[in-house]
Amino acid sequence: MPEISDAGLAALIGLATGMILGLASRIGRFCSLAAIEDASYGGNDNRLRMWGIALGVAILGTHLLMSAGLLNPADIFYLARWSIVGAVAGGLLFGVGMALAGNCGFGALARIGGGDFRSGVVVVTMGITAYATISGPLSGLRLALVPGQSSESPSGIAQMVEGATGLPPLATATLIAALLAGLAMRGADWSEFRPHAIWAAIVGVTIAATWGALQWLHFESFESISVANHTFAAPIGETILFAMTSSGTAVTFGMGSVLGVVAGAFLGNTRLGHFRWEACDDARELGRQLVGASMMGVGAVLASGCSIGQGLSAFSVLGLSAPVTLLSIYAGARIGLHFLIYGQGFRNAD
Repeated sequence: MPEISDAGLAALIGLATGMILGLASRIGRFCSLAAIEDASYGGNDNRLRMWGIALGVAILGTHLLMSAGLLNPADIFYLARWSIVGAVAGGLLFGVGMALAGNCGFGALARIGGGDFRSGVVVVTMGITAYATISGPLSGLRLALVPGQSSESPSGIAQMVEGATGLPPLATATLIAALLAGLAMRGADWSEFRPHAIWAAIVGVTIAATWGALQWLHFESFESISVANHTFAAPIGETILFAMTSSGTAVTFGMGSVLGVVAGAFLGNTRLGHFRWEACDDARELGRQLVGASMMGVGAVLASGCSIGQGLSAFSVLGLSAPVTLLSIYAGARIGLHFLIYGQGFRNAD
């Protein structure tokens, strides 16, 4: 496509796949915080089960691409470096912030597509604090807590199992994917869960397809375009920066992804008749959302990804950081939700 630059094509890939994720959020009700909240306090684990299916499909699809030579593990950031301190500290910080803000970055973008101005505050604050942690005033703290470390060869769960047992990565991935999907489907009420399961599978396919598309573009662009996938922290900051300095910067996959989620969510909300303008009318709520969004921005950078970046994208390649970060986010969200519901930390816990 000579009429479109490589960077523009990457942004279009982000836009298209981001729209699918946005539709999944609104029509399929795919949401990380809501999954934790429903399972913990609402007595409904359907949205938590969605994560098991999405992960299973994403892991299997991604490793099928690797096995076919269509995805090179050496080009994937999540298999090159990670910090256990960053994964735990960043995950906990992100999880608590997600509970305080009422959504993660992905969920907030989707709510913007439904007309929610409150989520716009969350998104802007999260993007600014993420960039402040990457290259701004908080970058020194980030470097002190999470020093840069990279492995010379791809290092993930499947690669570790292969080194210890000789089992091919695809076999390890298939076993893990089957376990996650099997646990998600076990005991489900399929009359209610079927549409959730379909959308969860669509999310998993989208993550795997994104890896394949960006790997192809990485090759076609003579490696000028990095192999990446969806995450919603630094790309939000990139999008804000581009809106102010577009004449001096190029579009990226992440920018397309951010706009795609908003567009997909708008289409989903419009189809369902759920679109309506909303604004924050409580100063205390606004303050809580600002604090939560700031915590998410810092936490996502420390953990090298958000609930989607680590929870889906990194998990799909079986990065070592993914399960540690996802569990930390879950724990942080439980802490934050408990505080919001009971108001006194753990003193009123059952």
